[in-house]
This record gives sequence, structure tokens and C-alpha cells, in this order.
Amino acid sequence: QVQLAESGGGLMQAGGSLRLSCVASGRTFSSITFRLYNLAWFRQAPGKERELVAASILSGGPYYGDSVKGRFTISRDNTKSAVYLQMNNLKPEDTAVYVCAATLRSGSNWMSSTYDYWGQGTQVTVSS
Repeated sequence: QVQLAESGGGLMQAGGSLRLSCVASGRTFSSITFRLYNLAWFRQAPGKERELVAASILSGGPYYGDSVKGRFTISRDNTKSAVYLQMNNLKPEDTAVYVCAATLRSGSNWMSSTYDYWGQGTQVTVSS
């Protein structure tokens, strides 16, 4: 079992930056195990469907949603069992709850159904 805990959300003005963190833990989990996982950040705004923001895919490198390309960067630190989302040039439409997810499965990693473990989420609010 894997637990994911996000942090770093908050209120930011448009044009600003935030860095989200997500740390994995679990009874049988270790940093060695962590490096086997595909990781992703999703977001969900009120009244909208959950959408992929970015994914760290072991077999294919990073993948980004069209709306965040060039502004957001996903990275991971396997020694800390952590995945990060650097968000620059934030826009009001980036306002959402951001959730990190993990899976050992590969393929279709842009789909939320691929992921087995989910955090509780952290709120990001961008004011204009």
C-alpha cells in the first residue's frame, strides 16, 4: 500500500509561481520501490472533469497537458520518494485541486484510470 501526501498549494496572483510536492510512504514502501513507479499530477476544478497536468513516465519521459506546456515542469527525486510540480506563469484557469498519483503500470499514463494510488490533493487558487 502506498500513501501519497501533497503540499505546497496556496493562493497566488496571476503570473506567479508555486511548487507542489508529493511524498510517498507506506509500510512496505521504500525509495528503491519508488523509482519503479510512474507518477503524475492531475487537477480538478469545480464543475470540470479531472485532467492530467503532467506525468513522469519511466519509459517515455515527461508528458504534459496542452494547457500547461512551457509553464509547468514535473520532476522527481527517487532518494526522497518525492515528485514535484513547478508551476510558473500561473493563470486564473489553473485554479483547481491538484492531486498526485502513482502506478506500477505502464501504458496510457495520461489516463487517470491507469493510476492506483492517489493523494488527498492540495488547493491552488490563482487570482487575476
